[in-house]
Amino acid sequence: MAQSRLRPFSSLLLRSCEPPSRSLTPFLTPILARNASHSTEGRANKAKQGPGKRLGAKKGASELVVPGNIIFRQRGTHWFPGENCDMGRDHTIFATQKGYVTYYKDPDKHPDRKYIGVVFERGMKLPVSPHAPRKRRLGLVGREMSTAAPTPVVQEVPEQDSAAEGTDTKKTFVALKTKKQKKEVVPPHQDMVMGHSYSYREANWSIGRAAERAGVKVREFDPRDRFMAWRKRAKRQREAREKRVTRRPTKKRRTTNKRK
Repeated sequence: MAQSRLRPFSSLLLRSCEPPSRSLTPFLTPILARNASHSTEGRANKAKQGPGKRLGAKKGASELVVPGNIIFRQRGTHWFPGENCDMGRDHTIFATQKGYVTYYKDPDKHPDRKYIGVVFERGMKLPVSPHAPRKRRLGLVGREMSTAAPTPVVQEVPEQDSAAEGTDTKKTFVALKTKKQKKEVVPPHQDMVMGHSYSYREANWSIGRAAERAGVKVREFDPRDRFMAWRKRAKRQREAREKRVTRRPTKKRRTTNKRK
């Protein structure tokens, strides 16, 4: 019984060890797949090193700048905006006032940060004491006003004399007259309304009654008066025709030389 049970298993082992027949050889050939050795998408085929971003200082110390001038370009906050400077969204520091550039540190604000500022006088140092007087902006310079009285002007006026042959000159003193400046009387604006541009202005109904306040009489509009409407329409049409005539360009006539 044991021999009969082992026969099929041994026969299978022998059959598996036999070489395959020639008829099955084309179906048992190995399938080879070749992978790409170079990436075709993404950052592989693009520029390996892009152009420079031109970072760094654009204005040196004690250099004159005007509002809007770029002083320093950077990635990150290596430098911070100080007096009369501001920083853009790409960390660019630019001037907000006219003056001279200065690089400094302010231990009162931060012990390690470096600041860039603009001063109004060359050689001025930052930081300034908080109790010191503020400097003038926009390049203005303070000067003392003279309190002396105005000196009279000497003017020579020639006078003609019938008895004398020549002309005599007479010196007259003309004192300076101070002109009195008339103050414009501005009527008080009531019912001021803040508009979309955050500026106060008069209400529309108040502007519409400006003629009434000035005493100007206007004929009341009567919708049933068709004759007046016809006259106004004819007047508008006449003015439009006159404008078209004046705007029409004059054509230049071409002169042709005819051969005789």
